[in-house]
Amino acid sequence: MAVSSTTTTLPGLQKAEQISAIASEGKAEDIVILDLRELSNITDYFVIFSGTSPVHLRALGDRIEKQMREIGIKPGQTDGERGAGWMVFDYGNVIVHAMIKDSRQLFDLERLWGDAPRIDWE
Repeated sequence: MAVSSTTTTLPGLQKAEQISAIASEGKAEDIVILDLRELSNITDYFVIFSGTSPVHLRALGDRIEKQMREIGIKPGQTDGERGAGWMVFDYGNVIVHAMIKDSRQLFDLERLWGDAPRIDWE
């Protein structure tokens, strides 16, 4: 999904799809978008994906931040250690959870938010 370089805001779903596409281009695995609009007052969407190693995860995070900044969108907050097994990027109406497989199984966000519909983004 291409977005104009002059874009500074995107609707939540379009932003989640853009982030998912960037992660996919970086070879992220098991990319999921959860629609939380009816379940949370914190955010509208989660984008969850796995990296194969802490190095891969760091590269994915850098890729997402760089490409989103290029279209004028910066995360409000980031959390997690870049060398650890998880990172979180807060894009307001979209929160991105990037994890290695072990961390993803531990946090199990898909089960925790099991009532959230999954969005087919591809």
